[in-house]
Amino acid sequence: MILLTLHFPIYIWSQYVLSCLLCTEWFMSVSQVPSEKILRASKVLRNTILSRAPHIIRDRKYHLKTYRQCCMGTELVDWLMQHTSCVHSRVQAVGMWQVLLEEGVLNHVDQELSFQDKYLFYRFLEDESEDAPLPTEEEKKESDEELQDTLLLLSQIGPDAHLRMILSKQPGQRTVDDLEIIYEELMHIKALSHLSTTVSIYKPDSKKGTSWYIILKGSVNVVIYGKGVVCTLHEGDDFGKLALVNDAPRAASIVLREDNCHFLRVDKEDFNRVLRDVEANTVRLKEHEEDVLVLEKTNNRGSTSSPLKYTVMSGTPEKILEHLLETTKLDSQFTESDPALDDFLLMHCVFVPNSQLCPLLMRSFTYHAQPSQGSEQERMDYSLNNKRRVIHLVLQWAAINTDHLQEEDSSFHFLQVSRFDPLCLPRCHHRSPSGCEALSSADSFHPLVAARVYCSDHTYSTIRVPVSASVREVIAAVTDKLGSGDDLLLIHLNSAGDKELLKPSDVSIFSSLSINGRLFVCPRDQIDSLTPLPEQEGPSAGSMSTFELMSSKDLAHQMTLYDWELFDCVHEHELIYHTFGRQHFKKTTANLDLFLRRFNEVQLWVVTEVCLCPTLSKRVQLLKKFIKIAAHCKEFKNLNSFFAIIMGLGNPAVCRLSQTWEKLPSKFKKFYGEFENLMDPSRNHRAYRLTVAKLEPPIIPFMPLLIKDMTFTHEGNKTFTDRLVNFEKMVSLQGTYFSISETVLNRTCLIFLVCFPENDCKHSPNHEILPESAFQ
Repeated sequence: MILLTLHFPIYIWSQYVLSCLLCTEWFMSVSQVPSEKILRASKVLRNTILSRAPHIIRDRKYHLKTYRQCCMGTELVDWLMQHTSCVHSRVQAVGMWQVLLEEGVLNHVDQELSFQDKYLFYRFLEDESEDAPLPTEEEKKESDEELQDTLLLLSQIGPDAHLRMILSKQPGQRTVDDLEIIYEELMHIKALSHLSTTVSIYKPDSKKGTSWYIILKGSVNVVIYGKGVVCTLHEGDDFGKLALVNDAPRAASIVLREDNCHFLRVDKEDFNRVLRDVEANTVRLKEHEEDVLVLEKTNNRGSTSSPLKYTVMSGTPEKILEHLLETTKLDSQFTESDPALDDFLLMHCVFVPNSQLCPLLMRSFTYHAQPSQGSEQERMDYSLNNKRRVIHLVLQWAAINTDHLQEEDSSFHFLQVSRFDPLCLPRCHHRSPSGCEALSSADSFHPLVAARVYCSDHTYSTIRVPVSASVREVIAAVTDKLGSGDDLLLIHLNSAGDKELLKPSDVSIFSSLSINGRLFVCPRDQIDSLTPLPEQEGPSAGSMSTFELMSSKDLAHQMTLYDWELFDCVHEHELIYHTFGRQHFKKTTANLDLFLRRFNEVQLWVVTEVCLCPTLSKRVQLLKKFIKIAAHCKEFKNLNSFFAIIMGLGNPAVCRLSQTWEKLPSKFKKFYGEFENLMDPSRNHRAYRLTVAKLEPPIIPFMPLLIKDMTFTHEGNKTFTDRLVNFEKMVSLQGTYFSISETVLNRTCLIFLVCFPENDCKHSPNHEILPESAFQ
């Protein structure tokens, strides 16, 4: 839910937006001339069907009328399902045939515009003429070789065609399955999660805006008279909303930048209905004529006793906490977990730190009702229930991360005063940065690390500082070691000789170094004389001789074990610090930094090995080896290393090796092509998200994309609106973090899967595992 500033504050809930969009009008331009790729795809499919199943294309009779050389919709879907592993459902197959129908190379005998999995007749374009030739033996052979590539192409563009077919229907004709597909697609549209209000665009005239438009495909220029093109909007952006909100005239023109642009349109009446419906279900608590808590009234389907449920939309930290405590159920075991309370406990560091939260909790814990408020027994029961609710909250707080409670004086003091034994709360483990020696410390919450800091003459000093040490602390430790009285600066120097002067307030610098980066200290007048160390230049020869002796599956197995060790140490709070800026919290994100660095290390390893391989034949073998490892990483659900390897193979230094790629066997090219398709960034990485949705946890996610999602949510929504905490933003961010929590809870399952993959019988039916024989 996003907060929009109109004539009055109003919150737009995504469900209402989507429900209106399901009734919107669909505009698209369909190419009248088939593209060469689709023409070729149609020919390949027709030739293959005539070669393998000629009975599908034949003369058919219906109601005493004969239809020449046509196919039945259900038979085409059946045939497609039998001849490719990239089609997982009949709905997906329908979308693939819809591509041909839109391009005009497959036609319904009565010129219907949509392909259906029914007893309906369709005819290939080549069979429209009465003397259509049959394919020759050579054409059949060529079609057999191109079939899988053709099916892969159609499987990539089929979902878009299927969505266009659904949107072209009248709203009343859409089935429940159609609405589900539209809903899933709309959830990936940036405009529905961002709802930008910075640009108001229409063809400029005196008329007021009547519609809100969302770009599904293509791009447009925003043109203002006298200024020219002021900006460019791309897929997922929207325009026209501000004119509706302000009831203002159109302010600019839209000019298409490319052909075949697709838009969704929401009429003004539907847009206003969204606002009215949401405001009607909004409950506002005021104090001194100002909002202090905003709740949303929804149907509570999971409860028969309480048909209505009030969820927090925004409020002051005190009132949000008060509401969550009041709505905590006082069952004997506290077995039911409140998602809103979990969201608050994970995200509270953003808007109410421990130093402010603990006094609020203590106030609730020690609250006593006034003598005039009920009988003495009622007052005792009320006080006892308050304590029980606070105890329940603290136990959940400790379950998320006890160490965060104990490492700060305010929370540690609260646990003692409220008679909690801090040492009896469950402890969470922390990992020291890789490559640094973990040392015991009197303060177990700030482990020390041993690290090298170099001077301009390439000598170094080994210092021991906390993981979260700031640049100022590192310089002080080096100064004590060297006994130097000069004003020293800390420089990050990479292998290319690029220098970065670190700020004194920067923290966790050792874990955030680049792969071949080193830290140098020197006076300001010596910065220009700094040169990289010889070891920073990297290896001069590859390890192919040793590498080729190792099993691809064993390598992927060991990589997954190591990646999981790093990933398992990343706490949700580190993601919060990274998203909002760790300088605001003065906390370390060492584990997250190491896991992100691991991705870059694997990617660089792939590029280095391929580029250092001296002979063509060895490079071909190396490409095959890396494709095998990537396949096994995908099998082990290690998507982080899987993407690192594929992106390494897609590096320009590797892609330019045209002779090496030409020698790669066709089946390996096919596997690599399928893997590359998962990296397609279009539609907000739709291919990757659909693949992940089909996998059962645990998985090791593609962390850079997860960081991107969190950053997008953070930057697209204000943390405070009218001095109230935007709690819906916290819930949205926690939804992203929840995938991390769910994966960590399944650690044992992943280790079992990696160590004994042959015993795993719980693979998702849509999760394709490539057998070892496929690479022979």
